[in-house]
Amino acid sequence: MSLGISVAMCTFNGARFLNAQLESIAAQDKPPDELVVCDDGSSDGCGDIVKTFARKINFPVRFVENEKNLGSTRNFEKAISLCQCAIVALADQDDVWYKHKLARLEKAFVDSSAIVAAFSDADLIDDSSRLLNLRLWDSFSFDLAKQRQFAKGDALAVLIKHPVVTGATMAFRREFFDRVSPIPANQVHDRWISFLLAASGRIESISERLMQYRRHERQQVGPGPGPLPLSQRIVRAQSTSADLWFEEIKQFQQLYEILDERAGNFSNAESAKKKLQGKVSHLGRRAHLPRARIARIPNVLGEAINGGYWLYSAGWKSIAKDLMIR
Repeated sequence: MSLGISVAMCTFNGARFLNAQLESIAAQDKPPDELVVCDDGSSDGCGDIVKTFARKINFPVRFVENEKNLGSTRNFEKAISLCQCAIVALADQDDVWYKHKLARLEKAFVDSSAIVAAFSDADLIDDSSRLLNLRLWDSFSFDLAKQRQFAKGDALAVLIKHPVVTGATMAFRREFFDRVSPIPANQVHDRWISFLLAASGRIESISERLMQYRRHERQQVGPGPGPLPLSQRIVRAQSTSADLWFEEIKQFQQLYEILDERAGNFSNAESAKKKLQGKVSHLGRRAHLPRARIARIPNVLGEAINGGYWLYSAGWKSIAKDLMIR
């Protein structure tokens, strides 16, 4: 059985790496049934590269130039909306796909009609295409325990703590897109889509590395360089302002609102809403900790006893941060 696959790609001043990505898509064992590229106002010739590519390959390429800059989230939303196949695979402009990527993603959907989305691990490369000897999942601590939770169908328990689904590795059933759109401009598209898809059904995590994910200075979002030394983790924690906490609370509230408004569209809506309520309450308590460290102890102890740090944050690491750093 073969499913139609659209690839939705966004470009913005990514000409340096774009040819390599396009060639890796053309070299797929299972070529896409269409490639949709939305350009967000590039000034470096991205459009010419895509048009030249389209003339030499045997699958349809639709290239759209935005009249004004939409930003990464809205641009991806537009590209996905233009896709016409049953499965949509997202693509960044600067990565390199291994030739079996689309075939392996398709297999996940063919093997189980319950799968609404799938995503994979990847190798990290630098801006010179050198392997960094680090896997994508290791860079944000998507460990075996969390992978088992996904395998058991409990992706929400992981995603409520932190995002682990990188859009460039993800594919999902196109029929679910109307349920998750529109995507608020303040959200990162892959976090928004993956959480709401997890509220709709099963997401499969594929431990195989299906692509090379590029880390470079100009990327808008992406994984960190792996586990940071303690000194750098402390500096990062000290730089976290209350505004960042409140922005994150707002983002989770937005997810709650769409689940509440469209509950009938999400089979796991009630479970997801309960987790979101807990997350917002937990973040609110952390955001309002007293400035004096000693005065934080009762608040932190209470949140530790009720399990909030383990359900919604990083357990002992978050406790240490709240007691000793912030």
